[in-house]
Amino acid sequence: MRRTFAFLDLCGFTEFDDLHGDEAALATLRHLRSTVREVAPRYGVRVDKWLGDGAMIVGVESEPLVRAVIAMFVDLADRQTLPPRAGIAAGDVILLEGDDYVGRVVNLANRLCDEAQAGQILAAEHALDGTDLNTDGPPVTVRVKGFHQPIQAVSVVWRPTGA
Repeated sequence: MRRTFAFLDLCGFTEFDDLHGDEAALATLRHLRSTVREVAPRYGVRVDKWLGDGAMIVGVESEPLVRAVIAMFVDLADRQTLPPRAGIAAGDVILLEGDDYVGRVVNLANRLCDEAQAGQILAAEHALDGTDLNTDGPPVTVRVKGFHQPIQAVSVVWRPTGA
């Protein structure tokens, strides 16, 4: 089955928790989760699992999922202390035991999130095929942990130019 995956997390969460304490950290996590829960259904995507200060999001088609992540970034940038980052990939996956997506595509989205800078949505180039989404420059070659071959990736524009 073909799906698109995004991993989204907050940059600097551990340090934030250490500096500001658990109550502030919990408030930050609650805001992240409420934002993701509010935005996801508007785009027909869903949270597959929560990952501490992040989430794994899945969609059937790439464009709605990427647009959902963009909307989440905009909301988080306007109201969140910590900047988000995300990695996105699309392709064939395995649904293990009816409730767990596994395979190269899931791993790639996760690793692209790890490679993304604060405030960046880093997508495998193929994940944007057939979409009219804007990218910040041409594809770049990224060495991704655990992958033998480099990946062609693009940075998705999520703010209007000049904003």
